[in-house]
Amino acid sequence: MDELDRLAAPVRDLLGRVDVLIAAAGAPDHHPLWPALRRMRMLPGDAYAAFAALRPEPLIAAADEVRRLTRGYDQAGLEIADGGWDGAAGNTFAGVRTALATHLDGGPESLVGRMEATAGYAGALADWVQSSRGALARTCVELLGSAEAVTVCGADPAVADRGVALAAAEIGARVLGALNVAYDGAETLLRQWGPHLAESFYRPPVEMPVDWEATTRVQP
Repeated sequence: MDELDRLAAPVRDLLGRVDVLIAAAGAPDHHPLWPALRRMRMLPGDAYAAFAALRPEPLIAAADEVRRLTRGYDQAGLEIADGGWDGAAGNTFAGVRTALATHLDGGPESLVGRMEATAGYAGALADWVQSSRGALARTCVELLGSAEAVTVCGADPAVADRGVALAAAEIGARVLGALNVAYDGAETLLRQWGPHLAESFYRPPVEMPVDWEATTRVQP
């Protein structure tokens, strides 16, 4: 349990009130709430709940599992590259064996390279979740102790005046602003890791062995 978990009950109560007020009264023209709402397309309470559901632990576990699988691919690539086949069959399939070994573990575009990148991306996302949850928790601590929170929690949403509506808009804008910063970080990670996460394609030998057709032809 982290700080965001410990703040969950009071923050959800506060943002539930904020969502009701925003839906009923909106915000002044040109208030920072409006661009934040347009980008997030969710009210502050809903956006907070969606983000609070993100946990780093599944991402850490996924990264560890991918690394475990990678070791198996790595070993298979070494065994294929080693070959151990002699004579005509060894000469016939040498190029194929080399191409397959390269596909398995032949640099960043191989299966092992892509899996290592996938594990790295999952680990980076886990770090992002942890740091973003901490940043959002700090914002929530500030908001819970703010004058705007006192105003919102002490008001009747059914008879809220302009001051209450403005207080709700201020809180909503702060929460959505913090979430926008967090999601900017996720988009940055995707741009950084995206080129390393592309599909890995098998590239057959440039020149097939001379007797390839003879070795693969089905006899009538």
